[in-house]
Amino acid sequence: MDIDTHWEYVADQVMGGVSEGHLHQEMFRGRMAYVLRGDVSLANNGGFIQMASDLRSNGVSFDASTWDGLELDVCGNEELYDVRLRTDQLTRPWQSFRAEIPTMHDWQTLRIGFDAFMAHKTEVLFDPHQLRRIGVLAIGREFHALIAVASLRFYRS
Repeated sequence: MDIDTHWEYVADQVMGGVSEGHLHQEMFRGRMAYVLRGDVSLANNGGFIQMASDLRSNGVSFDASTWDGLELDVCGNEELYDVRLRTDQLTRPWQSFRAEIPTMHDWQTLRIGFDAFMAHKTEVLFDPHQLRRIGVLAIGREFHALIAVASLRFYRS
């Protein structure tokens, strides 16, 4: 099932960091995609730029329990990026469920099973019944970010 994303750009500047970037929808290597570009800096306790989308515009969580995970069509600059999920279970902005993805110069389809997402700064177990937000992040080290996402969907094995 395709996910109707409404990507928005978020950076560590909301917390005092100095990473800079931008998000645009454009033709990228032959496909329409949302493209996140920028420079991640660890200065000033920073370290990320991201594209994020709520699954529902009204803020209500989405029941993804009948699917096994996410499938993304991505390409980039051969760096590693994070995919992060937020659910109604999480109460702090630094909590998430995360998985790392590689990018290549050419388009690839990646599948990430819900069981591959690791809890970060929380003891709760991921509950797909309460999925709220998906983020794709360049994070954790100084580098030039370039990742394009042409489509995002849920999959069943």
